[in-house]
Amino acid sequence: MATPVAMTAKTRVEIQNASVAAQPMPSLLRRWARAALDGISESGNLCIRVVDVDEMTELNSRYRRKQGPTNVLSFAADLVAPDGDERLLGDVVICAPIVALEAEQQHKSPTNHFAHLVVHGVLHLCGYDHETDAEAQVMERTEVAILKGLGIDDPYRPIA
Repeated sequence: MATPVAMTAKTRVEIQNASVAAQPMPSLLRRWARAALDGISESGNLCIRVVDVDEMTELNSRYRRKQGPTNVLSFAADLVAPDGDERLLGDVVICAPIVALEAEQQHKSPTNHFAHLVVHGVLHLCGYDHETDAEAQVMERTEVAILKGLGIDDPYRPIA
């Protein structure tokens, strides 16, 4: 995981909307991203881009060599400005139609599923991963704790 850098300014979360699909308000996206950073005592600026299926399919193919769209991709930067005052964590890209489809299939609130994917994506920018079982356990516990602080149920708990 990245080492926190002291910030002189409030964390900036830029929102880019490239989707016509339903999605949460930018203020909610920012709130969830900041909650993720607060939950792990990290700081830095980031961008959340909400896209449709075509753009996510292209990104998934180009950067992961996988066919079809996915729900969320993270592109970590971890760059510090020359003056040391700003740190850019990277970009989180979320496919709104896939989030809606998954929420329906999993019988989850689309808003809560979106929140989970924002938190998940931001944690990836901060060095969390789920390539091994041990990494996945740490990341999932962290996600669950952050989401609980937002009043959102454990997304990994089986639906009864």
